[in-house]
Amino acid sequence: MSGRILIVEDDERLADYIGQGLTEQNYTVDRAANGRDGLFLATGSEFDAVVLDRMLPGMDGMAVLKAMRAAGVATPVIMLSALGDTDHRVEGLTAGADDYLGKPFSFAELLARVQALQRRGAGGGQAQQSVLHCADLELDRLTRQVRRGGRRITMQPREFRLLEHLMMHAGEVVTRTMLLEAVWDYHFDPGTNVIDVHISRLRRKIDDGEAMPLLHTVRGAGYRLAAD
Repeated sequence: MSGRILIVEDDERLADYIGQGLTEQNYTVDRAANGRDGLFLATGSEFDAVVLDRMLPGMDGMAVLKAMRAAGVATPVIMLSALGDTDHRVEGLTAGADDYLGKPFSFAELLARVQALQRRGAGGGQAQQSVLHCADLELDRLTRQVRRGGRRITMQPREFRLLEHLMMHAGEVVTRTMLLEAVWDYHFDPGTNVIDVHISRLRRKIDDGEAMPLLHTVRGAGYRLAAD
């Protein structure tokens, strides 16, 4: 994907880190180091997404976000904050943020969330389809049936939701945090191996005995469902 992203972050090193990573992914990046400049850019130009720090000098991120929404700016906003507990996440989302990412975070996590917001704005791609495909793997969201190469695969409800989410984002890295939020409704990492256990079960069901594995672990980032 590509597009134009606004980074509003007063930590120069972090802004450099995010900006470099997005530029390497073919995004055009604009930056602001304080809330007032960020609001000026966000309300005066078109962006595909805004990466907004919560704690900013002068005008903080919450005030910027509320002013953007009051001005009718619907640009997707990912709020960054060291205040990552559930109450602060709810506060940010209620104020108009589309996503909320606690510090510290990996760039892979941020990139995956930016791309998810872009897909949502573009209509969702596979998210709108009733039948999802990845190579010879097929998931029917209406009948709740899964088949690979015509072979019926029995799924438990949680396994079905996990595979559904991975297929909706086929070819892309899906992070552990994203899976926790989408499949388990956790807005924090409970510190358990629940994802590892379910991924292991899912891999056995869809890949065992197949010449081409589809479910891949991306070390240090997450998981990817793809035919490669």
